Amino acid sequence: MYAVEIDGAVVSEEVMTREFVCNLSKCRGACCVEGDSGAPLEAEETTILEQEYPNIKPFLRSEGVAAIERSGTWARDSRDGEAVTPLVEGRECAYVVFAADGTAQCGIELAWKAGATHFRKPVSCHLYPVRITKYKNFEAVNYHKWHICNPACELGRELSVPVYQFVREALIRKYGHEWFEKLKEASQQLEIEKNN
Repeated sequence: MYAVEIDGAVVSEEVMTREFVCNLSKCRGACCVEGDSGAPLEAEETTILEQEYPNIKPFLRSEGVAAIERSGTWARDSRDGEAVTPLVEGRECAYVVFAADGTAQCGIELAWKAGATHFRKPVSCHLYPVRITKYKNFEAVNYHKWHICNPACELGRELSVPVYQFVREALIRKYGHEWFEKLKEASQQLEIEKNN
């Protein structure tokens, strides 16, 4: 499997070649509900959530508020000890709210859109389906396969949007414009090589 190293981040071929566009009309935001732990949080995001919670709270469901006020604005994953968002009774993220049609939405992002907080949402959520694993000397940037995202893969193929372009804004948020331009160039080079 091909990979490219950009300023200490090793990006897998799948991030550049797989196609993906979230299709909320099909999946109803299942990634915020399914799974066995909350969304991964960066160290600074735990502090941000603690500080911004009063601004986010009015946008949350009573069940989410109860879970947060019982266990805190963030939790530790019982398997690996990583910081994650808390869950409502072991199910959906405590920051999830549901639209009238049952689609899961991020209460943090709703607060951000309303101008109530400067924090958009955890970068791990913004990046999905890209997952970043930190190692001692580098970060691995990989595509995460999940059956609930099959409709997103189908829509991505239909629209010809590669994963890295779908999460462009999040990758720029994480690594910066210059880094993203290097990834774009590497992806274009990979396409040329595959076509020759």
